[in-house]
Amino acid sequence: MATWEKIHITRENGEQVEAQAPVIVSASRSTDIPAFYSDWFFHRLNVGYSAWTNPFNGVKSYVAYNKTRFIVFWSKNPEPLLQHIDSLKEQKIGCYIQYTLNDYVAEGLERGVPQLAKRIDTFKALVDKLGKGRVIWRFDPLILTDTISVDDLLGKIENIGNQLVGYTEKLVFSFADIAAYKKVKANLDKNSIHYTEWTEPQMIAFAEELQKLNTKWGFQLATCGEKIDIGKYGISHNHCVDDELMIRFAYNDAELMKFLGVEIHNRENSLFGEEPIPADAILLNATQYARQKKDNRDKGQRQFCGCMVSKDIGEYNTCPHLCEYCYANASKELAVMNWKQHKNDEFGETITGK
Repeated sequence: MATWEKIHITRENGEQVEAQAPVIVSASRSTDIPAFYSDWFFHRLNVGYSAWTNPFNGVKSYVAYNKTRFIVFWSKNPEPLLQHIDSLKEQKIGCYIQYTLNDYVAEGLERGVPQLAKRIDTFKALVDKLGKGRVIWRFDPLILTDTISVDDLLGKIENIGNQLVGYTEKLVFSFADIAAYKKVKANLDKNSIHYTEWTEPQMIAFAEELQKLNTKWGFQLATCGEKIDIGKYGISHNHCVDDELMIRFAYNDAELMKFLGVEIHNRENSLFGEEPIPADAILLNATQYARQKKDNRDKGQRQFCGCMVSKDIGEYNTCPHLCEYCYANASKELAVMNWKQHKNDEFGETITGK
């Protein structure tokens, strides 16, 4: 895990406390901040700090935002972000969105999200606002049940993919690994969802067919946190909190580039034409490229996670989407209770107001 610089801040009640001051913020793997807590988050960003409760030991700590240069948003319904994007630009804080856009409508696995057509419209509106490449399509997780086959999943993906051509550069997915997540298994069992685990032959068959679909899209295809290597089908291992994307989108931010360990180079011309750029270079524009001299990977994440270091500021058991397979809620009842608690103190230091 990253150890961020510690600074002293003054809470709204006047108390002096120590706070982490992350450069990269994740909002959030633990709950859907864009869908349900956007107003809270942007209020706390303007105040300059929020509080966070460690899910493992219950200890409250503080997160200061005065050094934050980039935010990665995660959401199934990021429409509320549309009204806040301009404020990020004014603060010169970069961002992109990991947008989980699934289609489990017929099966009722995601009853709390808007209808698919509306979510696709939101995707396009965010791209129009932020620019192509800053909204990443995730179909995550891929779940097999007694009513959802591999072919069914491919059909769902094809339908969405056809509508996102020109609006996304990438599709990220993962195979639901139920046995590895006790919360997921418990929630599916509790909700009488008859799932089956993916086998390696099924994963390979899926990858092969997805590659065929992608011949008409040209998306980058990537898996999230998966051990299996299906690179022969044009599918890479993703870095969801991705320093390369940050470099592409924010290379003019000298402070962020210094943190990421990046050098910006000009492309030189000689008598023999334009000099070739190094193989590890990140092309920025017609005249510049970047080279990264620092390994930013977060060693505290899952074994096959490629994310770089960031500070996640969400809390578990607070997402009222109430998806049947949820890994972030121990129960629907607890999530709803915490959501109601939040509504009683919508701009408090913590998401729950506790």
